[in-house]
Amino acid sequence: MSVLPDQFDYKPRVVDRQVERRLDLVPTVLIEGPRGCGKTTTARRLANREVLLDEDASARGHAEHGTLPLGDGPYPLLIDEWQLAPQTWNRVRRASDDPLGAGRFILTGSANPTDDITRHSGAGRVARVRMRPMSLYESGKADGSVSLASLLDGGTCSAWRPGPAEAQLREAVEALCRGGWPVCRSMTVADAQEFLDIYLEEICRVDVPRVNGTRHNPGGVRRALVSLARHTASSPTGSTLASDIGGARPVAFETLTAYLDALARIFICEDQPAWSPHLASRSRLRKAPKRHLADPALAVCALGAGPSRLLADRGMLGHLFESLVVRDLRIYAQAAGASVFHYLDSNRLEADAIIRRRDGAWLAVEVELGADSSIDAASASLLKLRRRVDTERMGGPSKLLVVTATGYAYERPDGVAVAPLALLGP
Repeated sequence: MSVLPDQFDYKPRVVDRQVERRLDLVPTVLIEGPRGCGKTTTARRLANREVLLDEDASARGHAEHGTLPLGDGPYPLLIDEWQLAPQTWNRVRRASDDPLGAGRFILTGSANPTDDITRHSGAGRVARVRMRPMSLYESGKADGSVSLASLLDGGTCSAWRPGPAEAQLREAVEALCRGGWPVCRSMTVADAQEFLDIYLEEICRVDVPRVNGTRHNPGGVRRALVSLARHTASSPTGSTLASDIGGARPVAFETLTAYLDALARIFICEDQPAWSPHLASRSRLRKAPKRHLADPALAVCALGAGPSRLLADRGMLGHLFESLVVRDLRIYAQAAGASVFHYLDSNRLEADAIIRRRDGAWLAVEVELGADSSIDAASASLLKLRRRVDTERMGGPSKLLVVTATGYAYERPDGVAVAPLALLGP
């Protein structure tokens, strides 16, 4: 167990304020997210001591046997990759009952153990915070001049972004292919994609079998990732995924379920749930979630794509860019106390994202690469959605927003806002 130095270099993250706030409220904060997204670095900035279970076999042995000393301060104590010694959960949960107040423990985890490990509730003692790969704002590729929190409050959308549209689109595609892993920030796109290929290989060979506790064919897991990548930002059926993975002979439903469960538990898959508002029409809502990988750069890697191929295939680029927007919106929405959904009804009216805050404020988002005609169509769709929702019961949207890859931020005469992703921030 080591005491941390007072200062070290740190790239601020949007989630920082939420972690700090929850440390003021409860004894234990659990930071969860995919391996390598920056959880440990963020936690170390706030901790006074650390136990790195993935590096210290002796500490891991103590944690497994319940003999890891937790009560001798100073606090907060960071226990990194706690799921490697699952008994840590109950030890920390019990220690959180001691009358020493909030801010005692920070746990980080890149996998969710089976439910029986955490069946003893941490309610009132443990606060979970989801961490994701870096948004464009965090990695310095967006200036944040258009605030999502402000839009949820009904704020105006106006900001200038210099540069020709073609160059802006290429920048967006390169950011999409590089991804949001902190280690990739200074890499070329080619180096980042090679890194992510190694990352995916470890997921297939090590992480999925470890979290499931069973053996899996790494090739099958890889094919599952390719299938999910192919259906990024859409709602494929189980039979579609099973056929994709198995080819001429679809994989068994139990195998598919095991793959999807494992990938969700290591935070590599994050579904986008459907929104269920009150409607002013007789349309029926579709409930299927949209599929996303934790970062669309993983999908680019799984598909063997790259900037040139994506620029030549606008259909594929559109789905992957939508996933990039959803990744960043999730980060900014979480900071505002909001969640990200999607909307689709039986008349095929859809919205790529619905952001709903705890107090009921909401905004609807359509994602387009940037052509004027597509922005017109997206705006018309959003206006139609507003008419379809029962705003007397739900309240009207704070904003209708089209997020693009190019251009500048402005308010259209019809009231729909337009903003490129490179101007959005928390």
